[in-house]
Amino acid sequence: MKTNNHEVIFAIVNSGFAEDVMDVAREQGVKGGTILNARGVAREDAAAFFGITLHSEKEILMMVVEKDIRDKVLNAIYKEMGMAKAAQGIAFSLPVSDVTGLVQQEENKKT
Repeated sequence: MKTNNHEVIFAIVNSGFAEDVMDVAREQGVKGGTILNARGVAREDAAAFFGITLHSEKEILMMVVEKDIRDKVLNAIYKEMGMAKAAQGIAFSLPVSDVTGLVQQEENKKT
């Protein structure tokens, strides 16, 4: 289904914080998301400077949201889970041009 009403928000946080991000997003109207396990990498010179290998475990939370709540979700994530917090999170959104599986939710809103 073609759409210009949705965006996907990606929140990348330290391992163990994705559920906390989801809680923050739910407070802003997000219905759900998908958590992926990932591994962050640092510049080689930073690892060499400290004499260690950096393989920071991360989680990526993906949420398809309606465009009208995108900004408040991103702001809430930044405020509660940003780089200055233990989650050390970053979040960004991208436009979604096609979506399927959300039709039932859209139809329920119209009735």
